[in-house]
Order: sequence, then structure tokens, then C-alpha cells
Amino acid sequence: MKRFFLNLITATLTVVALTSCGGPKLATANEQYERGEYFDAQKTYRKIYNKLTKKEERAQRGEVAYKMGLCYDRLNQSARASAAFQNAIRYGYPDSTAVLLLGKNLQAEGKYSQAIKAYEEYLAKVPGNNFAETGIIGCKSAMAAKGSPTRYVVKQSKLFNSRRADFSPMYLDRSLDRLYFTTTNEKATGSKHSEITGMKKGDIWVAKKNEQGQWQRPEPAEGELNTELDEGIISFTPDGNTMYLTKARRELNSNTTTEIYTSQRSDAKWSAPVKFEITADTLSSYGHPAVSPDGNWLYFCSDMPGGSGGKDIWRINLKERAGSLENLGGFINTDGDEMFPYMRTDSILYFASNGHPGFGGLDLFKATLTKSGGWKVENMGQPVNSSGDDFGITFGEGESGFFSSNRGDGRGYDHIFSFELPDLKIMISGWVLDKDEEPVPGAVIRIVGNDGSNQKEVARDDGSFRFPLNRGVTYVMLAGAKGYLNAKQEFTADNAEEDAEYNVDFILASINKPVVIDNIFYDYDKATLRPESKTALDEMVQVMRDNPHITIEMASHTDRHGSEKYNINLSQRRAQSVIDYLIKSGVAPDRLQAQGYGKARPKTITKKLAREYPQFTEGTELTPEYIETLSPADRDAADQINRRTEFQVLSTNYQMY
Repeated sequence: MKRFFLNLITATLTVVALTSCGGPKLATANEQYERGEYFDAQKTYRKIYNKLTKKEERAQRGEVAYKMGLCYDRLNQSARASAAFQNAIRYGYPDSTAVLLLGKNLQAEGKYSQAIKAYEEYLAKVPGNNFAETGIIGCKSAMAAKGSPTRYVVKQSKLFNSRRADFSPMYLDRSLDRLYFTTTNEKATGSKHSEITGMKKGDIWVAKKNEQGQWQRPEPAEGELNTELDEGIISFTPDGNTMYLTKARRELNSNTTTEIYTSQRSDAKWSAPVKFEITADTLSSYGHPAVSPDGNWLYFCSDMPGGSGGKDIWRINLKERAGSLENLGGFINTDGDEMFPYMRTDSILYFASNGHPGFGGLDLFKATLTKSGGWKVENMGQPVNSSGDDFGITFGEGESGFFSSNRGDGRGYDHIFSFELPDLKIMISGWVLDKDEEPVPGAVIRIVGNDGSNQKEVARDDGSFRFPLNRGVTYVMLAGAKGYLNAKQEFTADNAEEDAEYNVDFILASINKPVVIDNIFYDYDKATLRPESKTALDEMVQVMRDNPHITIEMASHTDRHGSEKYNINLSQRRAQSVIDYLIKSGVAPDRLQAQGYGKARPKTITKKLAREYPQFTEGTELTPEYIETLSPADRDAADQINRRTEFQVLSTNYQMY
């Protein structure tokens, strides 16, 4: 069924002088080709080709090689088609279309550099040819995409696939427990093989899930659907009771064409198909029906007059058919083939095309309806698309479902593949610790995103926490605990299409004991704050903003050197310098109190300081008497620890009036 709609892009590519020039056998092959019996035709052409061995038969051999290449092209046997077109060119076949078709099939093999060379050779003879120019763009895109595939995970669905062609899967309804598809396996109805494909003619089969949600082996659809003719490529109304399907009309010694039929479901069985009339035009082909999610429109493809060339996607209103037929227009349709439509929503269309730039053969595209009424068309990228034919998509839950592809099959047979876009695992983790880098018991972390998300978690006993995030969202995080000041941080998760883990740590200041502010620097023997103190001071400003109900004492301490009076004066001025900076930064003056202690309050070694200065034991008070017992280097270290600026919370009930 698929191959009935895989004719070449434009009529100019398929116009060949299929005249009898070598006896009745060639005439027979030509007639087979004209009727679309490509499988039978290629066998006949092959026999003729093998008999043309004389030097004076080179021209005729080139012509037969070309026609044989056309058959292989229709059968999606790209490697054989490429070889046949190369032979045609080698034997001097005069039509430059052979070069163009060579490029097309080399591209379908994934031989992109060779394909570009063939396309460029054709463009030198036929400048501006759209198909060749689009092919070059597609080849370059495919080469670039190899290094940057999408996150889709694609796997062949072996349970659904036979040793022949299986394609165009479609869920019956939103229960997602029945998957219908077209198959040409050897158990299909009838005893004859198709003159077109060499396989059994297509039937409609169905796979069902058991009570455990596992797929079972597919079986023929029940009822009167399947006959000795080709049936397949289906869609359903939202209630799952009406099937739209493509059916081949086959008459002896005449061209094969396709039409759309309907079938009704009753007691799990399908009725004999009835033709669905679209127009009075009986010469055009109609197929690949797709019912819109609301059940109002039927999308389909056709080569009827009024399109852009090749096969176009059209639609007709199922409620008011008269006068509703319309072509989807130039955003979707090209002078190539656009087929296998699938309306996921009223504004999102998926379809297959060989007219838009792609990686080879048919590619799957996503089209989103814009506010202006146009469509934004995007290639679904690798690995959904390959150098072969990729088409016939259906979605299940989220970004998952099934589609068809003949990738990796030298015979050109289609198979069903599953696809899934795994959820991005974007996490943020970290620790809530006190100033001594010990876990804060009972710490609560809240995270609010500008997408409306709001999460809360209690840190584990070791102080750790972890939250899931969304891409591109700006978050505000707040950590707090009883007996500690709150701490806030902001960040934005980037838009990269990859898993990510962010890290944010919170260091909470105790309400009940002085907290040293690290990295506050003054010039020697002065109270002037040095520029490198700005980062620490700004962090202190943020602490005051995050805790608007506290008042604090800002204390400054000196080392043991100098007189008591001098050190009290110097430390008072230094504490006031910090207060002045906080006031200048917007902190209310009545929340702040400066106090200089000089050398009166030596520092006691904490766990953190003991880790930083292992020469000092935790709990040791750095008094002048103790420091005098140390080595010169350790004395300098002790004096440095005593020279500090710290704050102490005075109250937690401040109210601004």
C-alpha cells in the first residue's frame, strides 16, 4: 500500500520513452512498468539486460539499466537502484535524469558525499532544479545531524514485525490497548503475490494488550476487512467505531490506483469496507486517511489536480462535505510527495515527505499551526529519521508511540519501530549546614519556580536534599531551621536537551551564637574597608533581606597586640564601617548596632577552625597566654583568627513602622 504512493517527485522524473525497442519481451516489461507492476517488471528487465552483451547493444543496455533502476527505486531497493543508474550512465544513457536519480538513491543509502556529487553534476546540466538543490540541503543536514541526534530512543518492535513488510501502525482509541497496522506477511489473505511488490497483498492486523499491559502477538483484524486485494493505512474516529482505510483498485491490464473506504465496528468485528466518495474524479489516487482528534476532518493524500505537484495532503469536512475540500497549501505541500498525515491535536500535524529537506527517502516532519494561519514545519531529526523511508507515525502516552521505517533492510521492506522521548532528569541537590559545616537538624528547603511549581522537602540527617526541576525555569530557594537564620538563593535551569544536576549549598547562621563574616578586609591599622570585602558585605546585606525581622550587633575584634584603649577604638570604628555599608545598601539603621571589643574576647576554636588549622584543638581559647606558648608561625595564625568581624542576632521580632 505504501508503494502505491511512492512514485517519483515530479512527472518529469518519470517520463521515459517506454517504447518497444527489443522485441516482445521489452514490450512486456514496459507494459508491466506502466501498470505499476514494478516487481514483475524488474525481473523482466533483468533478463533482457543480461542478454544484451554485444558492443553494438550498449545504448540499449543503458536504456534497460535505467528502466530497471526505476523499478528498484519504486521498490525502495536503493542499493540496487544506485547500481542500475550507474550502469545506465556508464553505457551512455542520454537522459541526465539518471544522474539525479542516482543522487536520490545514494542519499537513501546514506552515502551523502557521493549523493551531493551526483546532485551537483545534475545541477551543472539543469541549473536551479529544486529536487537536486533540496537533496543537497538534506544530505548536509544529515551529515551535521550525526553529531547531534535528538533524545528520542528508537527500537525495532520485533513482536509486531514479520519477515515481510509491516507498517503504518495506528492506535484504535485513547485506551491505547489495541494497535492496528498493515502487513504483507505470508499469512495475509489470498494465495497470490503482488505484481507490484513481490509480497503478499496487504492486510490489516491488530495487536492487543493483555491484563498485565503486555503486547500480545498480532492477529488478522476480525470481520470482513481483509480480502485478496490490498488493504491498509488506517485511521479511526475518536470513538473507535469507524475505520477509514486505503484500498487498492486492481483491474486486469490497467493501472493500479487507491481509494479510501470506511468500515464499521460491531461486537469487535469490522464490516466489509464501503467506498468513501471524495470527488467525482476517478483518475486520481486517494489514500492515507487520518481523522482529526475532534472527528470533524479527514486528512488524506492525493495526486488530484490543484496540488503543488507529486502527492499533496488535503482535507475534507466529515460533517459538511460539500464545498469543504481544501489543499493544506505551500507550507506543507511541495513539488515532491507529502503523505501519511497524522493529526495529533487540532494544531499539530505529523506527516512524511520527500519534498522538504530530509535525510533520504521519506522523512517524518512535525508541523505546528501558527497564529497567522501558516505552519511551522520541523524535521523530527535523527534517530527518528534515517537515510531510508520513515513514515506512518502514531502517538501513545506523552512523547512515545510507533512509526514505520525501511532502514537497514536491503530488500526495502518496512518494519514497525517504537520511539520514546525520555523525560529529562534535571535535578538540584546540595547540603544545609551551619557555619561550622555541620548538618542543620530539621532544615526545611522550599523551591518555587516561575512556572508555578512549588516544592518543599526536609533535609536528611546528613543535611542533604534533592529536587527535580524543569528546563528553562527560574527558581527561588529558601532554606531555614529553628534557631537559624533563613538563607535564599536564585538560579535558572538552562534549556539544554540533556540531563543535568545542579548543586546549591546553604550555610545557615545560628541565632544563638556569634557568626564570623569571612573575607572582611581593612587596610593596616585603619578602619577603611578594602574593595575585596564587597562580596562578603553584599552577602550580609542579603542575610538581612532574607530575615527582615532580626536585629543584629556587628562586632569587630583585634589581636593581642597594642593597648586596650587603642584596640577598642580601632575595633569600634571597623564595626561602624560595616554598619555604614549595610545602611547605605538599604538596611534600616535601627536594626543595626556596632560594637568594638578590641582584644577582650579571644576566639574559641570550633570544629571548622580545627579542620582548617589542625595545629589547634577544638575548644581551645586563643588567649594571649596560650598564644605565647606557640611557635612564631602558629602565633601569626592565632592572631589572624582573633582578628575578625562577626555578627550576633539580638532579636527576632523587629517590625518596621
